[in-house]
Amino acid sequence: MINFQSDYLEGCHPKILDKLIDTNFRQSSGYGNDEYSKNAIEKIKKACKKEDIDVHFLVGGTQTNSIVIASVLRPHQGVVSATSGHIATHEAGAIEATGHQVLTLPSEDGKIQAEQVKEMYDEHWNNPMHESAVQPGMVYISNPTENGTLYSKAELESLSKVCRELGLPLFLDGARLGYALTSPNNDLTLEDIANLCDVFYIGGTKCGALFGEAVVICSDPLKRDFRYIMKQRGGLLAKGRLLGIQFAVLFEDDLYFDICGSAVNYALQLKHAFEEKGIKLYGESFTNQQFPILTNTQLDYLSKKYGFEFWSKINERETVVRFCTSWATKKEDIDALIDDIRLM
Repeated sequence: MINFQSDYLEGCHPKILDKLIDTNFRQSSGYGNDEYSKNAIEKIKKACKKEDIDVHFLVGGTQTNSIVIASVLRPHQGVVSATSGHIATHEAGAIEATGHQVLTLPSEDGKIQAEQVKEMYDEHWNNPMHESAVQPGMVYISNPTENGTLYSKAELESLSKVCRELGLPLFLDGARLGYALTSPNNDLTLEDIANLCDVFYIGGTKCGALFGEAVVICSDPLKRDFRYIMKQRGGLLAKGRLLGIQFAVLFEDDLYFDICGSAVNYALQLKHAFEEKGIKLYGESFTNQQFPILTNTQLDYLSKKYGFEFWSKINERETVVRFCTSWATKKEDIDALIDDIRLM
């Protein structure tokens, strides 16, 4: 079985394993105060072209989302998200478990727009009983979205402008950020994101690391006491060096971008193969996730040899599925899948 179910099925890039082995018996300070973590932080600052940012390392995406959101919101506030946002659909109520509601906005492509945020904000404050409702306290987006779509620079600028006018911190979930930044349809840079968002994170778990996400805090008010909140919520890893080493390797000689770019390239080859076969795609993704709409016959045919994820049922005859490439996807596996798509 060749598996395209997700982008965290393999371990990690061999260069990370080599570095972990090489440094295994070296002693270092704990809780991210080690030389490797400090080195990784400097590399991330350089990649963002921004020195006045704080960088913290956490283990996984759900942990990162819940800790960041809990650190920003006051007890009576909620976080604004698309209905399809990861925090609203795939985290088992992790945000609600911190005492905060996810305030959802409708979205067909996974993105939310500045006008929607302004409308929700105004609707809340124009309500004479607004003190009885959860107050919008921050905005959450992901890039790419759950649907594989991308925010353009213009969209992010517009969203950032509105959020700053309304005093709503903007948080970008970057679990798959490497695949967004290396898409041929992308016009954003890490520098842009650091300038337009108040806080974001650079995903490692889905982008070549064994585990780990790098939280980048750009807004000064959000920096205060963040490590206290990490510790309180179980996110301050004693052997923090394990995270620092991985990100130091990923941000050496553009490795992060090279391996993510390879995954996007393979995904776009699949996109072309599906389109060439006359198979429609659900939405327009130019990242490492592709969403073909398969007939029952096609679904049965491909499932005999390939693993992929069920996404949604269109009708009795058609189903949306997801094929996900990764930093570790092999050319021979892509070639085999393309050949089978052509034979369907």
